[in-house]
Amino acid sequence: MKILFLDIETTGLNPDKHRSLEIAFKAIELRTNKTVAVYNQVIEQPLEVWTEHDESALAINGFTWEEVLKGKTEKVVAGEIIEQLNQLGFNRSDGVFLCQNPSFDRAFFSQIVNADLQEGFRWPYHWLDLASMYFVTKIHAGDLRGIENEGLSKDIIASNYKLPKEAHPHRAMNGVNHLIQCYQAIVGTSLTSYPS
Repeated sequence: MKILFLDIETTGLNPDKHRSLEIAFKAIELRTNKTVAVYNQVIEQPLEVWTEHDESALAINGFTWEEVLKGKTEKVVAGEIIEQLNQLGFNRSDGVFLCQNPSFDRAFFSQIVNADLQEGFRWPYHWLDLASMYFVTKIHAGDLRGIENEGLSKDIIASNYKLPKEAHPHRAMNGVNHLIQCYQAIVGTSLTSYPS
């Protein structure tokens, strides 16, 4: 079983208006704890996309127009992701995506590799949600304090486990690494301790 930990930085929150600026992922084989795929790429966007950015998004991810111009096009990025995941044999019977907020990341991921292609490759359609994992552990423990007063952000989850906040400005690979740390804290085990 492979978990593909994924994070995307964007020009804003609305996938009908905004686009991806950076994507990163690490695929980890659960039985061996081996990282079997890594990808991180800034995505070039045309000026008309850039001018529609949300200032609050850029305040979080820190991207500049100059950095975006140095990226690869969405088409090239899509091709690289498709090649890497298909070579890996990443599929729905042996893998899942895991994100902080899959409703966000999946919408933007599907701008890069459209849903019909994903279906044709039989990539996983299960996108696991870190916040839901945390929520269930809190409910199971009968402890709603953090949930009711603070919410379910990844930084809130991290602080509950005495982990550092995600580095600023947010970049996709920093987000992936932080996601993995939080996942390991929530499930109460390192990825290496799964039985074979």
